[in-house]
Amino acid sequence: MQARMPNPVMVLPDAMAPIQALYAAATKGGIPQAIGHLVHLRTSQINGCGYCIDGGVKHAKKAGESDERLFAVAAWRDTPYFNDAERAALALSESVTRLSDRSDPVPDAVWNEAVKHFDQKNLAALLLVISLTNVFNRLNVATRQVAGPGW
Repeated sequence: MQARMPNPVMVLPDAMAPIQALYAAATKGGIPQAIGHLVHLRTSQINGCGYCIDGGVKHAKKAGESDERLFAVAAWRDTPYFNDAERAALALSESVTRLSDRSDPVPDAVWNEAVKHFDQKNLAALLLVISLTNVFNRLNVATRQVAGPGW
């Protein structure tokens, strides 16, 4: 596999700083780092972004995430490895990523479960991490960025 072109933020470097600033702001929103890694991985799985899956797993492992949990993210509903807050974040990630799959993209049940575990600042951070992951996924998938050692 070969990339169609460099990542657009490399072609238009002025785009990188605002994206990094937005991501930095999101990381200050108080969500646990593990949740950020989990939603990044799940969102990237849904979008088929091999580049982000590869890099996301590497970052999560460096942060101490277990192989067992990383292997189970795609089947998070059917495994015992995630707590209620992580499950709420993963459900929100799936809804926000799959906006066109239903007439009510983020159902009240999904939102209300997230509200049980996260305050507004946390929710803002979580939504930004999910949304930015979707941006990264779309750029990487469209340009066929190659996963692997260059990450």
